[in-house]
Amino acid sequence: MQRLVSMISMAAILAAAGGSMAATPDPHAVLAEVGRITSANGIDEARAVEIGGVQQWITVRGRDRRNPILLVIHGGPASPELANRYLFEAPWTDYFTVVEWDQRGSGKTYELNDPAKVAPTLSKARIVQDAEELTAYLRRTYHRRKIFVMGHSWGTVVGLSLAERRPDWLYAYVGVGQIINMQAGEKAGYAHTLAAAKKAGDQAAIQELTAIAPYPDTDGTIEPEKIGTERKWSIRYGGLTHGRTSFDYWENAERISPDYSEQDFKAIDQGSGFSLPKLLPDLAKVDFDPMTRAGCPIFIFAGRYDETTPSEPVQAWFQRLHAPKKRFVWFENSAHMLYAEEPGRVLVHLVEDVRPLAVKAGDTAPN
Repeated sequence: MQRLVSMISMAAILAAAGGSMAATPDPHAVLAEVGRITSANGIDEARAVEIGGVQQWITVRGRDRRNPILLVIHGGPASPELANRYLFEAPWTDYFTVVEWDQRGSGKTYELNDPAKVAPTLSKARIVQDAEELTAYLRRTYHRRKIFVMGHSWGTVVGLSLAERRPDWLYAYVGVGQIINMQAGEKAGYAHTLAAAKKAGDQAAIQELTAIAPYPDTDGTIEPEKIGTERKWSIRYGGLTHGRTSFDYWENAERISPDYSEQDFKAIDQGSGFSLPKLLPDLAKVDFDPMTRAGCPIFIFAGRYDETTPSEPVQAWFQRLHAPKKRFVWFENSAHMLYAEEPGRVLVHLVEDVRPLAVKAGDTAPN
């Protein structure tokens, strides 16, 4: 009865306002309105800024400007997470001012610039420099001594490099699906995926995976076609998202994003096709094993079932690492997509383990 009364009341209100309950709203608009920051001291900005000589797209969102800044560095290369932030990010904005950044050659940033101009600049070193310049911009614009940085997948290469270069600018670095030694990680992931295919008796997978052996190549090369084959079957056997056999759920969510239009959605694939071949050689050479000391606190969030960036090389490195503070956190129900797989636990560890470092420094008001 209460539900019926509520529906009648809502119908009367809508009728009086000239609206209709029968109208089918645009999901982009609905999600944008639901996610809009309305608090008096909040911030909700989206704009292009010039970083490294090109226009790069950022959003800055939080419910209290006193909160510390959390710069999120997406994976890929060229797989922006802004399009999916509505799935998991809203609770973060209670505790952080969250900055999403579409990197050089990715998503909205890809659309803003002439690819012919950007192509010669695409490298790991240039994107790390972009991250440093963006951090300087955020510190200057929002009057902060330090910020938090969180990288995911490829973004951990950029983020950990930034932590090496500018530890004095960071309260802490958080690696989600961390890459330490790309060669070792790819070998481990390939072995796990092939073993899963053999256990399942999947002859198609076994045939395609054995055909790309040795993987990576003996000279350390990671060919785009080969990594595509490995990822195809890794996804099939839950190495990207635990318990799922495809990535459709994530890509379908991008299509109704409040931050991405249909054209922006197409730019994700365009940017990936543009960037991956240029950045893959740099990615193949990534090796943080010689890094035994960090100048800022280091947190690692690792999915127990992650075969996209397997944790074996990361654990070995982490045990040797000396840092002002460090913590390795296992996510027992996740593979590589922790934000979507265990969003509540990600939030808890960000709030309970990471954020207090800013509060302790006296740079933000505790909630």
